[in-house]
Parts: sequence; C-alpha cells; structure tokens
Amino acid sequence: MTEETVERGAAGMPEAPAPSADLPSYDDLEEAMRDVVDPELGINVVDLGLLYGIDVHGGSEDGAGPVVTLDMTLTSAACPLTDVIEDQARAALTQGPGGGLAKDVRINWVWMPPWGPDKITDDGREQLRALGFTV
Repeated sequence: MTEETVERGAAGMPEAPAPSADLPSYDDLEEAMRDVVDPELGINVVDLGLLYGIDVHGGSEDGAGPVVTLDMTLTSAACPLTDVIEDQARAALTQGPGGGLAKDVRINWVWMPPWGPDKITDDGREQLRALGFTV
C-alpha cells in the first residue's frame, strides 16, 4: 500500500478563476450609476445611498454579454417613480461606447435594511445642503 500525501489548507485548494477581462469592474459600474438621479431630490442614487450592491454575471441568456444585478432601495416603498429609476439604470449600464457596460440589467428592490439619511455619502450631503436641505 502506497501512502499518499494530502495537502490541507490553502495549499491544497485549486486557484480561483481569474476575473474575466470581459466583465466590467465594480468601480466602473458604480461610476455609471452616478448618472442615475432620484427624480424627486435631483441627487444620484449612489450618493443618496440607494444602491446597496452590484453583482456581475458572466453573460446574458443569449450569451451576448454580462448581466448586472443591482440591489437597490428607495427612500420610500411607496415611491411612484420606480420606473423612472429603472429606465435610467438600464440606460446608464447598457448604452454608451461599445454598447455599454452590460448587455442586460436586473434590479432587485430590497427593503432591508431600510434606507435612512445615514446611508447618504458625504458628497450627497453636500449636494443636498446646496439645494437647501438640512442633513
């Protein structure tokens, strides 16, 4: 019987696949989402803290490009302008040079944790103060 050496821990694990050069970076996607403006406040959804997460999947169902899933919330669950924000997000990520950063966009509307003023970035606070809001 031959004794086999088994490596345990990280040394024995296969390497994680390298990120695909075809997939947009988180930073590029977040920057593109700064073009999506809350219609009521006039501040972008990133600085308002409405964008909770971004996930990029390898390709659309037809294999034509990456699909981006956004975890987003709204300042109010009763916001009547959800469609406007969805349309802006889709345009920001799928249009532009080379056809945009994504082939398709899906938005997962989430309500937990609930949005609050604590989610607003420092830049967002400055923009709101410039509009006359106290934050």
